[in-house]
Amino acid sequence: MYVERLDALLRGQVLQRVDLHNPFVLRSVDPPLADCAGHAVLSLRRLGKRIAVGLDNGRFIVVHLMIAGRLRWRPPAKKLGGKLALASFVFPSGTLYLTEAGTQRRASIHLVRNEQGLREFDRGGLEVLDITRDQFGDRLQSENHTLKRALTDPRLFSGIGNAYSDEILHRARLSPLLLTSRLAADQVSALYEAMRATLLDWINRLRHEVGDGFPEQVTAFREGMAVHGRYRLPCPDCGAPVQRIRYATNETNYCARCQTGGKLLADRAMSRLLKQDWPRSIDDLE
Repeated sequence: MYVERLDALLRGQVLQRVDLHNPFVLRSVDPPLADCAGHAVLSLRRLGKRIAVGLDNGRFIVVHLMIAGRLRWRPPAKKLGGKLALASFVFPSGTLYLTEAGTQRRASIHLVRNEQGLREFDRGGLEVLDITRDQFGDRLQSENHTLKRALTDPRLFSGIGNAYSDEILHRARLSPLLLTSRLAADQVSALYEAMRATLLDWINRLRHEVGDGFPEQVTAFREGMAVHGRYRLPCPDCGAPVQRIRYATNETNYCARCQTGGKLLADRAMSRLLKQDWPRSIDDLE
């Protein structure tokens, strides 16, 4: 949604200046940031999870939001309150702010000289709504990974994050830990159809929600999701409590009854703590 709304707001607009509120957000030194000032926006595109803003002098501003980064749009007379802003891009019609919650400061900005430099940010993942079932299956099974890892690997597929991979796998009725090498042909087809249906469904929902405005309430946890962010809440299809596997800064959410035949997948921390008391099935919890 960011790219669509930015394209509507910024295409043809002259970028008057870029203000850095946190110098560490800029991760490149050549070309200089001053090269942006006074140049019009020609294009907006998505590169995986990055947003590339193309200017009329051939330069590209590449923004990576990471997990906690967000974009905020304010009209000329209104400034963004608080201290979350890392950078601001000033246009005649308003100001685009890059913000980030928390203290890790993982969001980033790169200024790129030309198209050739832009290709360095391409991880090689396929655009999932532009490929056939056979192309999807070939790429999915080109390496042997769990389905969760394969769907979120930017070298395999572009733009599927943690949240939507949970939703896709739930719709496909497949375990997040099932290995790609063990998928039957009908399971590959089910996953492909679930991927397309899930992404198109949420694209349409978000377009309807945002309308002609700007997406301010961007979050990985959305009302209407089946399993993502719904730990212990009832699965909308079967009513069983949604389960999770936690690791690092992410988690995988799934329904044991719908996706794993009732089997609870081992959460490393909790299963090690509980050992023999770790429940093996969803029925052991009920």
